[in-house]
Amino acid sequence: MSLHADTASTLGAWRPADRTQEALRQAYLGFLAAREDACERSCEPGHITASALVLNATADRTLLTLHPRVGRWLQLGGHCEPSDTTLAAAALREATEESGIQGLRIEPVPIHLDVHPITCSLGKPTRHFDVRFLVRAPVNAQPRRSAESLDLQWWPLDAMPSNVDDLRPMIEAALTRLR
Repeated sequence: MSLHADTASTLGAWRPADRTQEALRQAYLGFLAAREDACERSCEPGHITASALVLNATADRTLLTLHPRVGRWLQLGGHCEPSDTTLAAAALREATEESGIQGLRIEPVPIHLDVHPITCSLGKPTRHFDVRFLVRAPVNAQPRRSAESLDLQWWPLDAMPSNVDDLRPMIEAALTRLR
């Protein structure tokens, strides 16, 4: 199965908890139906990306990266690569590369969707159709910053940094999944 087919299957099976996420899910499915290249970063109108909300073993902290191009704290994740066979595998690969943590565990069902405008590696304004997954770190996991980050830190879920995108809906979705 191709990454495109896996993404369509993953989103087709997922049932979000609220109407806003359902509307986005339907838009993603329409985008996938219209664009065979929807998972490739070369798709100029926009492309599917895979993110990971990494929580520590006790689920009271999340690992955020200070993104060099965006200048804000974000969840881990990024572009799908030609070698990715599933969307969940792409999110796990990105989380492992960006955190340096081995033994991360991913929930294969998405927790949240977000579409945002960005100028990424294409050098042109585009959109990221981000699919976000819950990832759990092993006990006492110590992250190592990669070249893709200015900083990498664990943050308490109730004390996020001031220059963070609004991650609260994604965090709430993850905590609901854990309950």
